[in-house]
Formats: sequence, C-alpha cells, structure tokens
Amino acid sequence: MAQRGTLRIYLGAAPGVGKTHAMLSEGHRRAERGTDVVVGYVETYSRPRTEAQLHGLEVVPRRAAGGPGAGEMDTAAVLRRAPSVALVDELAHHNAPGAPNDKRWQDVEQLLDAGIDVVSTLNIQHLESLGDVVESVIGIRERETVPDEVVRRAEQVELVDMTPQALRRRLAHGNIHSPDRLDAALSDYYRPGNLTALRELALLWTADRADEYLQQYRTEHSIRRTWRARERIVIGLTGGPEGRTLIRRAARLAAKASGGELLAVCVARADGLTVTSPGELEVQRSLVEQLGGTFHQVVGDDVPQALLDFARGVNATQIVLGSSRRRPWQYVFGPGVGATVAGESGPDLDVHIVTHEEAAKGRGLPLVGGRGLRRGRLVGGWLTALAAPLLLTTLLIGLDPAVGLTNTVLLFLAVSVAAGFTGGVLPALTSAALCSVLLHYYFTEPVRTWRIDDLQDVVTLISFFAASAAVGLVVDLALRRARQAARLRAESQVLAMLAGGVLRGDDSLEALLERVRETFGMEAAALLERRADHGPWSCVAGVGLPRHGRPLASPEDGETDMPVGDHMMLVLCGRLLPAADRRVLAAFAAQAVGVLDRQRLRHEAGEARRLAEGNRIRTALLAAVSHDLRTPLAAIKAAVTSLRSTDVAWSPEDEAELLEAIEDGADRLDHLVGNLLDMSRLQTGTVTPLIRRTNLDEVVPRALGGVPEDSVCLEIPESLALVAVDPGLLERSVANIVENAVKYSPPGERVKVSASRLRDRVELRVTDRGPGVPDSHKERIFEPFQRHGDAPRGAGVGLGLAVARGFAEAMGGSLEAEDTPGGGMTMVLTLPVADPARARTTTEPPAKVSL
Repeated sequence: MAQRGTLRIYLGAAPGVGKTHAMLSEGHRRAERGTDVVVGYVETYSRPRTEAQLHGLEVVPRRAAGGPGAGEMDTAAVLRRAPSVALVDELAHHNAPGAPNDKRWQDVEQLLDAGIDVVSTLNIQHLESLGDVVESVIGIRERETVPDEVVRRAEQVELVDMTPQALRRRLAHGNIHSPDRLDAALSDYYRPGNLTALRELALLWTADRADEYLQQYRTEHSIRRTWRARERIVIGLTGGPEGRTLIRRAARLAAKASGGELLAVCVARADGLTVTSPGELEVQRSLVEQLGGTFHQVVGDDVPQALLDFARGVNATQIVLGSSRRRPWQYVFGPGVGATVAGESGPDLDVHIVTHEEAAKGRGLPLVGGRGLRRGRLVGGWLTALAAPLLLTTLLIGLDPAVGLTNTVLLFLAVSVAAGFTGGVLPALTSAALCSVLLHYYFTEPVRTWRIDDLQDVVTLISFFAASAAVGLVVDLALRRARQAARLRAESQVLAMLAGGVLRGDDSLEALLERVRETFGMEAAALLERRADHGPWSCVAGVGLPRHGRPLASPEDGETDMPVGDHMMLVLCGRLLPAADRRVLAAFAAQAVGVLDRQRLRHEAGEARRLAEGNRIRTALLAAVSHDLRTPLAAIKAAVTSLRSTDVAWSPEDEAELLEAIEDGADRLDHLVGNLLDMSRLQTGTVTPLIRRTNLDEVVPRALGGVPEDSVCLEIPESLALVAVDPGLLERSVANIVENAVKYSPPGERVKVSASRLRDRVELRVTDRGPGVPDSHKERIFEPFQRHGDAPRGAGVGLGLAVARGFAEAMGGSLEAEDTPGGGMTMVLTLPVADPARARTTTEPPAKVSL
C-alpha cells in the first residue's frame, strides 16, 4: 500500500491575495528541482499573470464537456497519470452534478490516499468552524466549506497575507475582477472593514496552528521553560469570594494582549480536604467561560507547585493570584501560596497579586450555625450547652465541697464535650464559655468573686476552654467530612448505576427520565430538542406533570435545565437545583441523549434492514422474472406460433397437445404470479384476514386441485372442530404446502394430509417421503426465493412456503417443518379452534379419501 501523500495549503483572507499565484510558483520550484508536477485543476479567472504562470507546467485536461461533472477536475485521470505532486486549486469548491465526489477536498483525499502530494489553496471564509463568524462579518453564509479536520491534517499551512489597502489597490487596477465589477466589489465584499476582519481571522487561525506546532515541539523535547510566543494568563482559584475579582482582572489583562488566552485553575488536594465552596466555584466557572476562558481542575498536595506545573505545562506567561486571606499571625506557619509562587516562578513567569475585599480577613469557620445537623440534634446541643452547666452547678453546690476542684473541672469538661458532640461548634464554644464562668465564680478560690489569686487556676480555666473548643471543632469537621463522604457515595452510586445502564444497553428513555425525577425529587422531567440554533423546542420524551398543569415544552417551563450540545436540553420542574448537583445532572443528561441516539440508530438499522430485505427480494424477483416466468411464456409462445403456422398441417391430436401446453404454461404463470402478489402483500403488511368459523374438510379438498390425481391421501375426521381462519388464505397456504410436498415426493409415493385436534388448536399435517431437510436448513426453506437442494430451474421461484407461513401467521396460526419417521418431511400447520369451549372431540377413526 502506497504511503499517504502530504498536503500543503496556501491560506488567504480573501480572493485576490495571491494564493493561486503562490501555488503555481511552488509548482515551478519543484519542477525545476526535478519533481514530477502536474496541474490537476486551476482557476485563472482570466487573470493574465495567473495564466502566465501555467506556462511550462503539465495540465491534466478537465472532465469532458457534455458529460456528468463536466468541467471539473478529472480525478481518475490524475490518478492514472500518478505524478509526484498535483496542484489543485480551490479546495472548498463544490463539484458539478455527476462528478464522482461532491466536494473537491474529497478528490484531494483520494489523491493523498494514492500517495500523491497535493498543493492547494483555501480562503479563511471556507473553514467550516468559522461559518457563523464570517456570516456576521460579510452578511453572507458561505456554502462551500471544508471541515477543519481536513485542513489541520495538512503538513504545511502557509498564510498568503496582504493588507486591505493593498488588496483594494490590486482590485482597482483590474488584477482581480473585470472593470465592470469593480464598483460593486469595492463597495460590497472588499470593504476595508470586511477585509480587516477576514485578515484578522486568518492571522489568528494561523497563529493557533503555529501554537499547536510549538506545543508539540515542546512536548517532544521535554521543554519546561516558558517561551513567550503568546500571552497566556492562568488564574489561581480557591472557590473563595475573591475569585470573581481575580477573573475580571485577568480578563482585562488578556484583553490588552491581543489574542491572549485565559485559563482558570483550581487545585484540589488529593485527600479531598481543600476548603472550597462548590456553589461559588460553579459560578466562577460560568464567569470564566462567559469571558472566553477555560476552566481546569488539578490535584496536588503542594498547591504552589501544582500551580506552577500547570502554568508551565500550558506555556503560560502570567499568573494571577489573590492577596492571601490569612491573618497576620498565621504567617508564622509559612509564607502563603502567593509569596511561594512569586518566589519560585523564575524569570519566565509574571505573577500578579491582586488585592480584594477579603484580604487578611481570615477564612473563618468552615461550618457555622450547625449546618449539616438535623434540627433535633441541633436543639439538643443547645439545651446541653445552656441547661446542663446550670444543673451541674446546682448539684455540685449542694454536695460536700470535698469533691475537689479537679473533679469539678472534669465534670464541666464532660458537659462541654457532650454539647460539642451533640450540637457542633457553636454549642461547644457556648458551653465552654458558660462552664468557665461558673467554674470561676462558684468553685475557684476565692469563691463567689471574680478575682483569681492563683495562677494555676488561670491555666486550668484556659486549658478547659481550649479543650472544649477543640472537641467542638473536631466534631464539626467530622460531621462535614461525613456529609461530603455521604454525598460522594451517593453520586458514585448514581454514576455507577448510569454506567451499568450503558453497559447493559438500557434503551427506555422514559424510565431514565423517571429515575432523574425521583433522584432529584422533581415534579417533572423532559428531554427537549430543536433542529436549528434558534428554532422552536420540541419534547422528545417526558415524565411527570408540573403543578401548573402544562407539559414541559421549552426551557422556560422548568426551574432547572442542563444543555447537552447545541440542540438538546434536559429540563426539570419542581425546584431550583443546587450547583453541586449539576455534575450528576449532566451525567443523566448525557445518558438520556445516548439512549435517544441508540433508539434512533436502532430504528435506522431496522429501516436499513427492511430496505436491504426489499432490495434482496427485488433482486430475486428479477432473477425469477428472467427465467422462471420466461420459461412458461416461451412454451406458450412456441405453441401459439406453431398453431398459427400456415405451412404445417397439424392433426387434431397435435393441436390438442399444443393447446394443452398453452394451458399448462398459463396455469404455471398464474401460480407464479399469484405467489409473487401474495408475497408482495405480506411484505407491505396489507394482508387483512377475514376470520370466520370454517370446516377443514370443506377447504382442504379445494386446495388440492392443482396436484396430479392419486398423489395425495386425505385423512380429515368429519367431526373435527371448526377452526377460526380466513378460508381463502387457508386454501392458498394448504395448496402451496401440498404442491411443495408432491414436488419432492418420489414416484409412486403419495403425500398424506391428516388433521387432529390438540386442546385449543387443530394441527394439519402434510407428510411426504422425499429427501427431507437437515435441521440447520429447516428455517431457511421458509424464506422468500429459497429452493432447497437441487430443485430444477422453472420449478418455481421459491415463494410457496414463505407465502404459506405468512398467511398462517396472519390468521393466528403457525407453520413448522418436522422430520417424517422413516424419511421425508412433515409440514405442521397449526390453526386456532373456533370455539374451544364448545368444540366437539371425537375418537372415531378418520375417513380416508384418495385423490
């Protein structure tokens, strides 16, 4: 297999900047170096300088005029010519109808796959991802586009640049358009504003591509030092209230540096103990994205080092951090994140420390007011904190003072610990303060005064208060971690359930939406879809009913929505969902869209199978028409021609024989056409049986009219129960089954047709002594156009058994094949009894009739 060729693209901001001229110049340079170069396609637009560039280059003729795809590049001719390099102009061009490919970039892909290097041209407006931007600039939606991935796979993309003023001068000199189009072009497409905007798009896109090359080079060579090729600003976020100030400040820095990028990063500790506010962090994430930046989250125990590693990994030039919220005394534990990052950033990274209102105010207690505790436990904690010290004081005052100060302190400490375990931080601190006051006033010498004479008592009171406060903080921290663990466990269970549903292939969209509604305690949930960016929403599936009584038909009808892509949205009604729950909701939304996609793919696969089956049947029908139907027609034609011949005197016997041949051929044609029409009715689902009570001994004999005499032995009891069938369909089914059995029976062996009742069903059995059918082929003989074994051509088109089974199933019955004991095959036609409760049963031997 040939190695894939390389693609080089000359990219321009607008027509006329010189892309084609640069491409042809490149062709000349390569040809002068001995490379085999041909021009696969070039559009000169009658520009003299471009036409002059074609001299000396071999041009492959275009597709011939008058044929399909006339005037387009002859890709097949270029492939036959097999040059080393092909020059192909206008990569985004739409080919004319009849060409092998719809787009020219698809022709180029063929050349590249064949190992041919291609040099092409492209305007920035033809990139698919920039369609909306270009439309907003020039007011026209570009229809000829190239997927960005095709251009990004190019080994080289070279920008052909020209200032708007120079391009307008070139246009005015007649080097781009003819003089009669100059005024319109200068006042419309080639306005200075349009050209400037398109040029900026081309420069930025090329810069992005150069940045990709740079990142790839730095990765391959393990370069960690920042290269200031482009301003890239990293914001360090903690989830604190100062984050929004940092984001806006960094956005202003990025705006000053044209083309600057904004990256926000939050460093989470590996143990999950980083103090952040999930709700505030979600708000900051949205703000970053609104300002055109990206949000990232990394894990690292050393926060300053993690920030620096991330910044150097993305080749950042600046880091924006907030002033520390530490209080002055807290700096004894270390310099802080900002100072550490600034000290270790080196000369390649600028660090901005931004002041804010929360600077030096401390972080405060992570959980204040007993959040996370049940109401009953919180009330119990406050009762313990306030009432228990008073009760204990009353009890100890009434006892003998011999209890001692040490034991009294321990008892009060137990009360404070109990308050902390019950109610958390604030009850513990309140209890510690109250117990300290009571200890000092009633039990510390001199008692009932506020004076303290012994320094040891001061130490005791301070130690007591510190121990009580520490217990409360520990209890509060444990409760917070337990709450986080419980939430993460619940999230992991939900996500595991979703993953299990994906693996199992669950495809019930309504069941998934009901699970969403139950998980988040909502009134209703719906998956909405729209066809276009600004089109109306339609409900794909929904469960529940909102309290306002109207189904969810748009995002405004619910309180919470989760977009998935541009045209899908999961909407919930009932309450506003907290930001912390949106991560799990996003997983549900993605799963819902996945389920919808699987349902649609299954439907499309079913449609494809139905079309494939229809194509197979049509192909087989053509084969049948080409032989099986032409054979009796040929016999009829030959007999009629013979009878009409005037040069032969036919005897009465000969005429009768020819007429019999005509009649036999007509009967065969009638039988084949009848089966084809029946199969067509079954395939299109237009068979509507008229069910009524029927005697088998009235229908089956009529079905045997098409087989030779004395070839069937009929055994049907006269007292057999009536069956609920369509007599016409039953007759056709039995006729096809019997004719098939007679066809494969050996000479002299009669086919046996018998019937018996089995509970609420009647079985009609057609038994032959033919070669039989292996078990592996028993189902295949019921497929359309299947003829088992070496059945001769002209013996039918293989529809008899397929039609028989189709009619049997349409009447509520079935048709199966069994082996006949001693050799042969038995067809078992099972039919429903007309009135099972009143049907008669009989033990009389069946009557035997030979035909």
